[in-house]
Amino acid sequence: MNCPNCGAAMRLKDDADYLLCDYCQTPHFPDLNSDGVRVLGEPAGIFCPICAISLTHASVARERILYCERCRGMLISMDLFPEIVRDLRSRREASIDAARPPDLKDLDRQIRCPKCSAIMDTHPYCGPGNIIIDTCENCAQNWLDYGELDRVVRAPDPAVPMSFLPTKQRT
Repeated sequence: MNCPNCGAAMRLKDDADYLLCDYCQTPHFPDLNSDGVRVLGEPAGIFCPICAISLTHASVARERILYCERCRGMLISMDLFPEIVRDLRSRREASIDAARPPDLKDLDRQIRCPKCSAIMDTHPYCGPGNIIIDTCENCAQNWLDYGELDRVVRAPDPAVPMSFLPTKQRT
């Protein structure tokens, strides 16, 4: 990508959610896509475990992740995952639809970690959202399929009684 200010080439800023022009130092924050992901456009050099295309550097809630632009899956560090969920939950409404049962056939799949190629552990996520999550203990990474992060974020908080949710969310 070229700098919108001076036209020079831009580069991905390390551990940040923006691109930076080396010439004029102008930062560029790509717009969020419909999934709430800021796609930074820089290939990560590792491949999606679902569709085998290169993952792209991206960010969610100002935290860096790797993202598949085809299947919209996300590779998120286990350390960052709780921070991302907390941040997104603070800005989104809960939805009872997010609490639907997981698709248990997903437990049968085996995918390889994009970083180390080990078979990821596929298991029910112990938090809200009723998702089946893939984790790599070797690399401390979580793989989330399209929509799973949103389900976790929008799931009703078990600590809040349903009577406190607006009526339209209880039905």
